[in-house]
Amino acid sequence: MKPVKVGVIGIGNMGWNHARVLSLLRDAELVGVADPDAARGALATEQFGCRWFADYNDLIEEVEAVCIAVPTLLHHPVGMACLKAGVHVLIEKPIAANEQEAGELIAAAEQAGRLLQVGHIERFNPAFRELLNVVANEEVVVLEGRRHSPHADRANDVSVVLDLMIHDIDLALELSGAPVVGFAAAGGRSSDGPIDYVTATLNFANGVAASLTASKMSHRKERCLTAHCRDSLVEADFLNRNLRIHRRAHESYSATRGELLYRHDGFIEEVSISPTEPLYAELEHFLQCVRGAAKPAVDGLQASRALRLADLIEQAVEQPQQSLLQLDTPL
Repeated sequence: MKPVKVGVIGIGNMGWNHARVLSLLRDAELVGVADPDAARGALATEQFGCRWFADYNDLIEEVEAVCIAVPTLLHHPVGMACLKAGVHVLIEKPIAANEQEAGELIAAAEQAGRLLQVGHIERFNPAFRELLNVVANEEVVVLEGRRHSPHADRANDVSVVLDLMIHDIDLALELSGAPVVGFAAAGGRSSDGPIDYVTATLNFANGVAASLTASKMSHRKERCLTAHCRDSLVEADFLNRNLRIHRRAHESYSATRGELLYRHDGFIEEVSISPTEPLYAELEHFLQCVRGAAKPAVDGLQASRALRLADLIEQAVEQPQQSLLQLDTPL
């Protein structure tokens, strides 16, 4: 089969990586990148052997699919233009700036009969994939997510909820396998600008609870998700891509006179993790979906659900006097 003709719209940090990986994939032909920054475009042309377009509308006339990596506030207009032009779309998370925009993108994809996939990239982290395999045979009780970063000069147009926490919201929704029936959230900002530290607790209909924290005030980068299960504890480190399983083992051996010589309270399993780059796996999956060989790991409806919950968490942080602990309709 011929490679899928793909373009990248927005070549900041994330868009640049999209272009890098697409230029290496056998099933993709990177036609070009679109960005108003001519200097950035010239670098991409030299680095990836593709064309540069100052206007993304010119790019979408020549491709079958696009990866959209523009600021969140532009997701809706750019995504709508691409879908109306009949182009398959992978759009970076969050799907849009609000639920109304997300709904319009979903409707446009359905009307055009085109793919709308959302880039919740941690779904493709090999540590998360192994975590899914492990907890499939466990009874999950509590999920604990920590996503911390030092202040960075990126994604400063949205809160830490939409930039960082939404990853763990999506993963918690997937792992729990049940609707959210209640939640609590607290946080704030260290200076003028969007919210930059948040703690949220989610209660699911099946009794699972999730405790999530996200911060841009940390002194070190951290991306961890722990599943507290009935018979084990499973720790996934997305940054270093490793997985540990802590299991109980109350074994003991005694001497003839009853003196305890050995006791084994538990043991730790180190799970072998694939070295595959998450973005590489995500874009391979996107190309398979474009060809009709797979369904999106995160489609518009799933991404919209995560966005809805992120929006409620932001509201609870901004208006702590309002009780938003119990949802009238499970989410």
